[in-house]
Amino acid sequence: MNPTFDAAFDWARRQVGAGRLPSAVVGVADSRGILALDAVAAGVDDRYALFSITKPLLGISAARSIQRGALTPHTPLTRALPTFGAGRDDIVRLSHLVSHTSGIAEPPLDTRGPLRTELLTRGRDFAAGTASRYSTIAFEGVAALVEDVTERPWHEDVASWATTVGADALSIDLEGTAPVVDAADAGVDMTAFAAQRNPGAGLGGRARDLLAIGSELLRIHEGGRDGILSPATLAMMLRPLTGDIPRLDPYPAERGQDWGFAWNLRSRAPGLIDRDVYGHGGWAGTEFWVHPGAGIAWVLLTNRAQRPGVDADELDNAIIGAL
Repeated sequence: MNPTFDAAFDWARRQVGAGRLPSAVVGVADSRGILALDAVAAGVDDRYALFSITKPLLGISAARSIQRGALTPHTPLTRALPTFGAGRDDIVRLSHLVSHTSGIAEPPLDTRGPLRTELLTRGRDFAAGTASRYSTIAFEGVAALVEDVTERPWHEDVASWATTVGADALSIDLEGTAPVVDAADAGVDMTAFAAQRNPGAGLGGRARDLLAIGSELLRIHEGGRDGILSPATLAMMLRPLTGDIPRLDPYPAERGQDWGFAWNLRSRAPGLIDRDVYGHGGWAGTEFWVHPGAGIAWVLLTNRAQRPGVDADELDNAIIGAL
């Protein structure tokens, strides 16, 4: 018998009904496809700005380059950008970029400067590998390495594998996505942000795009060998890279996650029933999580940056609790 996810959809209706979220699309999938998909104050196929869910999607592109022998996690950023780090006495490698341990100082989310210039000029926050601080600009470095070996823009490389699993509406074109209702109040100029085509935050898409990717990842966990990643490559992506190094704001140690190869590994999350989970959230409330042991992936798309009273762990627990 298929599980019902009424509690999860009730959670979404409560958040929208109370005004804590302006809209919500919630979907659940297993390795065979979508199990449940519903929307509140939205359509199930509405497109949303995904923000930082972009990071693991670009991470998959980087991992695919690794399994082709074009990169390794140890590849230095200077391979693609020889002038990077001229004033640094450390080496920033791909593994640092994808695990928020590169120590590159972070610009504003809506910086008007070209992201490549920001990457090359922002300076050092800490020595690579000595601490973990959440970084979006680091994924401009991931994009540089991917583009160097694939010889095409990072977003085209993501689209090349995503479309093969049915995720065919992912795009850096954010026109027509659900507006972030409080972006200005949160201090972000969305026009300036969209113009960046940010490889750490710039994709838009539908819930069913992410669910298609979640189903594919679950098939790989089940031993599928003809997918977007080999089982060994996916296992590499899920190895923790942050260990016990200091965790700096906004992800201090008490938040309970490790960083893998572009994935947030919530292996120590205090609010979850099931900690066998990886995925990513986004600035305006988007969520994408995969529970390999439970055989479930789920998505929440919404559009508010400041969300007091909204705890996505409640939604995760409602989905896992239904199995």
